[in-house]
Amino acid sequence: MESTNDPSAVVIGAGLGGLAAAMRLGAKGYDVTVLDRLDRAGGRGSSISKGGHRFDLGPTIITVPQVYEKLWAACGRDFHQDVTLKSLEPFYQIRWGDGSVFEACSDTPRMETEVAKFNPGDVAGYRRFLKDSYRRYVVGFEGMLTKPMHRLWETVKVLPEFAMLRADRSILGLARARVKDERLRMALSFHPLFIGGDPMNVTSMYALVGYLEKEFGVHYAMGGVQAIADAMAKVVRAQGGQIRFGAEVDRIEVADGKAQGVTLKGGERMTAPLVISNADAGHTYTHLLRDAPRKRWTTKKVKTRKWSMGLFVWYFGTKGTAAKWADVGHHTIMAGPRYEGLLRDIFIKGKLAEDMSLYVHRPAVTDPSVAPAGDDTFYALSPVPHLGHKNPVDWAGEAAGYKAKVAKVLEGLIPGFQDYLTEEVVFTPEDFRDRYLSPNGSGFSIEPRILQSAWFRPHNVSEEAKGLYLVGAGTHPGAGVPGVISSAEVLDALIPDAPARPAMKVAAE
Repeated sequence: MESTNDPSAVVIGAGLGGLAAAMRLGAKGYDVTVLDRLDRAGGRGSSISKGGHRFDLGPTIITVPQVYEKLWAACGRDFHQDVTLKSLEPFYQIRWGDGSVFEACSDTPRMETEVAKFNPGDVAGYRRFLKDSYRRYVVGFEGMLTKPMHRLWETVKVLPEFAMLRADRSILGLARARVKDERLRMALSFHPLFIGGDPMNVTSMYALVGYLEKEFGVHYAMGGVQAIADAMAKVVRAQGGQIRFGAEVDRIEVADGKAQGVTLKGGERMTAPLVISNADAGHTYTHLLRDAPRKRWTTKKVKTRKWSMGLFVWYFGTKGTAAKWADVGHHTIMAGPRYEGLLRDIFIKGKLAEDMSLYVHRPAVTDPSVAPAGDDTFYALSPVPHLGHKNPVDWAGEAAGYKAKVAKVLEGLIPGFQDYLTEEVVFTPEDFRDRYLSPNGSGFSIEPRILQSAWFRPHNVSEEAKGLYLVGAGTHPGAGVPGVISSAEVLDALIPDAPARPAMKVAAE
């Protein structure tokens, strides 16, 4: 970034990446203004309250607490003074239609016992998978997460290690090489779905998630991820920054190849030599920079990227059920009858399948504040095709029928739940497109394939305009809360401290 005497900065979007960027810029001495079109902080990590239920709309699992601790420490604060994390054991359950259940936890002997329930011969392969996971953590997480990757050389340097680790192999391919039981292969390879990736095509580097879970635990933020976003907003304001809700940026102003500020819908213009976009990278380049010449991220190139899947999410409350379904914990994955076939339908064919797998979130077992006393709050999430396929799903016509199919699957987990329904909200990919301005209604921006990662991903420092930077799921290091928060840490290596204010002159008496 070129030096300037103007210490002002505009952050587009009060999602977790934008708020983290605002915190770090505030710590560097910048006068920060955050603009967001929604009515609260958090972006995809925000919530909706209805009838005493708080529906956490997006991420629910917190891993790698040190990512947040480092962010708060950079601002001279203690994360744990502002946010309460609760460790979960077990982490989650995976359930299959044949009645088999896999419980993931931090204890290795207990995990080996879980593996042996499915196939005793796969325990040795599971141990090898743990070693695979650790080696990928060292290279992919410790070595690359917070390192700027906008120079090709930074990616080239890690290619020998990537080759040694067979990064060209998919995570499902790695699981196949280690265990024989098809259910275990799913249990070891499904994690990229939480960041929008197809396990059949996403690099095996994402096996590092297994190490992250075991080493650092799986946590829940009391008050939901909304509580983290609200705490971040408080830090920004305590630093002197401003956050304006209901303020949608229409375009980024560029002159002579440099960012000049932004123009809001309605015509208001804000000037600043430093602009950070937490809007989706695709939206940033195809809409916010529509009037500026672009060298790399042309509209055509953005549209030809492979995008993460869409999401159908049913948020609902149930009355008087806190003591029901005692075997259903905080996180449950209901595996459908097909794994690879369903992935092909979602990611390759763009087809809304008859069967499905569901992630079911039941936070009231950990945090009673999400529902009225004695009640429950749930969300059921089904991966579905995004809207950019050749024949996109018509959700206006399909949503009601698909919800009925989801309800039928849920009956296998929480029987009779429809008799207790109170409040409910449904999100389809069209809602993700309209609420979050997500291209193709994708749940997690650009899919994290190997040739859409690191240097191949939209860079944190934009080559399209000096003074423009990107944070969030669509840039490096990628989707998932740790990645989004860490995208702001990359800025520390890219943006210098704000220029010192000139000393005030005191008139002589």
